[in-house]
Amino acid sequence: MRFFRKKDLIINRKAHDYNDPFLQPLAVAIVSAILVALILTMGFLEIKRSEMNLIDFMEDQALSTIGVLQRLTEENLKSIIAVPEKTGSNLKTVSQDEATYSKKWVIEAITALALKLDQQWKKGKINNDYLIKFAADNNFLYVALLNAQGNAVYQSGYLQTNMLDAKELVKNGQKLTTLELMEKIRVKQGIGFIALRRKDNSGTVVINVDKPGLIYWSLKVAGEKGMNKIGEGHGIIYMQIINDQKKLLSSVGQPPPSLSNQDFNFKEILVGHVKIASRKVDYAENKILDLATPLFLDKKIVGIVRIGLDRSSMDKSIAENRQNIFMFMFFIVIIALLSMWLLYHDQNRHLAGIVEIERQLEKAERLSALGQLAAGVAHEIRNPLNAISMATQRLKRDFIPMDSSKAEDFQNLSGVIRDEIKRLNGIIEEFLTFSKSRRLELSNFSVTEVLQKIVSLIREEASTRGITIETKWRETPALISMDINKLQQAFLNIIKNAMESITAEGKIFITVDKEGKNYIVVSISDTGCGMTTEEIERIFNPEYTTKEKGLGLGIPLACEIIRGHGGDIRVISRKDKGTTFEVVLPRERFN
Repeated sequence: MRFFRKKDLIINRKAHDYNDPFLQPLAVAIVSAILVALILTMGFLEIKRSEMNLIDFMEDQALSTIGVLQRLTEENLKSIIAVPEKTGSNLKTVSQDEATYSKKWVIEAITALALKLDQQWKKGKINNDYLIKFAADNNFLYVALLNAQGNAVYQSGYLQTNMLDAKELVKNGQKLTTLELMEKIRVKQGIGFIALRRKDNSGTVVINVDKPGLIYWSLKVAGEKGMNKIGEGHGIIYMQIINDQKKLLSSVGQPPPSLSNQDFNFKEILVGHVKIASRKVDYAENKILDLATPLFLDKKIVGIVRIGLDRSSMDKSIAENRQNIFMFMFFIVIIALLSMWLLYHDQNRHLAGIVEIERQLEKAERLSALGQLAAGVAHEIRNPLNAISMATQRLKRDFIPMDSSKAEDFQNLSGVIRDEIKRLNGIIEEFLTFSKSRRLELSNFSVTEVLQKIVSLIREEASTRGITIETKWRETPALISMDINKLQQAFLNIIKNAMESITAEGKIFITVDKEGKNYIVVSISDTGCGMTTEEIERIFNPEYTTKEKGLGLGIPLACEIIRGHGGDIRVISRKDKGTTFEVVLPRERFN
């Protein structure tokens, strides 16, 4: 005969390693972080997409307005250019009526500048440098201020008399005046001029306009007329036309002072590589969307139109959209994190159940193996043990030594043999009881009556050891479906274990109460030595015992019987503070 070791009891089942949870906290954190990052990325992309859509809408609005401006400018320019050049001094004064109404727009614009120049002359703010800059800024070939005799007092440069022959520079032996020379150049070269004479004939302002200058001013005037017709409003804060030389031709509204021609890549726009460029500008309380697009005339790019649109409504829509998206993202993130937490919690809860089933199955296998062992032990030991017991009794009865001194030793030795045989028989009975613990004969009976019977049986023994037993039945009669004898054995084992844990005087408290509607709980508490956490985890193992004698099957046997009744045992203990066994039993047997 051989005893099974612990590993022999579970040899037929491979244990699974469930030490780690299905989803480690770090894994959950990583998955959650990735999910949150994806949601945030999608949210920011959605915000960006919404903003781009609104900007595209405003760009389309700007292109529509610019398209109207281009059509008006082109119509005005064609009407100006369509006026034939007349021989004679058709650009000589604003009072001449040969030019059509459209042609007069250019003359009136240049004359207005001549009037301003005359005012500056009267204030004494004119010099040659001033006129040089004035001519360059306005694309004039030549600008001069003449005295009463028609000679230049101030001028933007030398009059280009090389266009005339030497004999054409004098008349009747006298050198021609500046005004006379400009007339000859106009007649010969077709370069017109405007002459604005003061009412008192004290001076004259003359401005030479060559063909490039005329084109510049025609475009400038045509653009201004188109802008004035469109006007401000409708979300337009300012509008400008800039030619291919980056000179401002016309403007309406009040653009920000910080606005410059360097804000966009004008070269790319002028060559047609960029259809429309836009940027956000904040000036004072104005929220502006600054846009630039090519100006087409007769399918050719002749300049750039710059327009500023009020984007306050766009910003408001973007802010509302951003707020809605952020709220949506927030709820999605919360739902995602909650889902991950629930997944983690639910999986680990199921894992705990699997681990518990695993442990119970392992214990059941141990107990089953011990049951088989008990049957083998009973078969192999009990018959020889009976023979030894009978032989010992006969020796004690028939073979007592005659010598009194030896007779006393004989009696002692035979008593030792008898006691050890009795102890071995008790061990065998304990094994047999353990092997039969699962076969229950159930009937409805009162838990309090079973406990009261046990207390009556052991009270005397407890009293002799200085132990007081106190009972309190909060639920009586506490009827449940039970195997009376086996459940009595289970309670007796627990109470005896409590008594053995008390080394000196102490108390044992036994209470019966209900737990919910369907369960009875029996609490057995002692003031004994208590147990550590490690000991609590091992007390239900059949091979574990702290006793010097015995196999330590009392608590495992009690556990097996109680679980056979569909119940469970809870253990609460602190070292040197005592132990409480709570036995939970169902009122009805659950299959």
